[in-house]
Amino acid sequence: MEKIIQLDSINAYNQIYGLQTIHDNVSVVNLTAATKIVNHMKMNYGIYALYLKCNKTCAIQYGRNTYDYQEGTIVCFAPGQIGEVNTDVDEVRPEVYGILFHPDYIKGTSLSKKMEKYRFFSYDTTEALHLSEEERKVIMLCLEKIQLELEHKTDKHSKELITMNIELLLNYCIRFYERQFLTREKSNKDVLQKFEKYMNEFFENEASMQKGLPTVKYFASKICLSSNYFGDLIKKETGKTAQEYIQYMIIERAKSYLLDSDYSMGNISAMLGFKYPQHFGRFFKKHTGITPMQYKNRSDYD
Repeated sequence: MEKIIQLDSINAYNQIYGLQTIHDNVSVVNLTAATKIVNHMKMNYGIYALYLKCNKTCAIQYGRNTYDYQEGTIVCFAPGQIGEVNTDVDEVRPEVYGILFHPDYIKGTSLSKKMEKYRFFSYDTTEALHLSEEERKVIMLCLEKIQLELEHKTDKHSKELITMNIELLLNYCIRFYERQFLTREKSNKDVLQKFEKYMNEFFENEASMQKGLPTVKYFASKICLSSNYFGDLIKKETGKTAQEYIQYMIIERAKSYLLDSDYSMGNISAMLGFKYPQHFGRFFKKHTGITPMQYKNRSDYD
């Protein structure tokens, strides 16, 4: 069984690559300065990590699509995630930069309260952020500011300034991811079409009878995306969260079933994945303002 290295500290990472540790809880990564060569390694992260790989000769692929932004690629890891490194033998010192920071360091800071919005830490590595040359320069400037602060003599302002600059870096990543969603319009529409296809199949094949209500995780896995990336993509494309879109589709299908006099309330609730008819009734009224029977009776007179 392949050994997995536990990365619970900044120093543990730096020792692997022979890098200097100048701060126990934050480190700016520069693998061009590495004194140790690592070709393959699997790591269990206990820290936050964001890496920027700069390699214009490397074609970046997502599924079967090759991205046109190849000057820089960002991948992120959060505590509890497994990461794997595979470096080409000829690429002795890969041009990789980034930042590592321990979750304990940001506790009690404004950044700690905002970490949930940086959903890209839960994206798969295949859902990397692909940067233009200009965007890559912005990221590098952010890293340089953090490095300068780490090298500065520690004072009462140090922690606040370091966390503020980390937050600035992460906010730029949000901006660049939003750009990426927009520039991938065709592939995004393909995902939306697949989502609707799998949603229809879910009900038509009566998967709801066995699995219950459809979930974001179920459809994300069908499309081979992480739940967060899938949800963010659907939000950009439809204006609704993935969960809201699923609920919308359930309501539309429920209305169709209600117009069919052959189906009882028990049949409809079971076909939609509800365990009990009363659960379906509450769900329907919450989203339409009327009960299923009121909708059915009103439709009978339309």
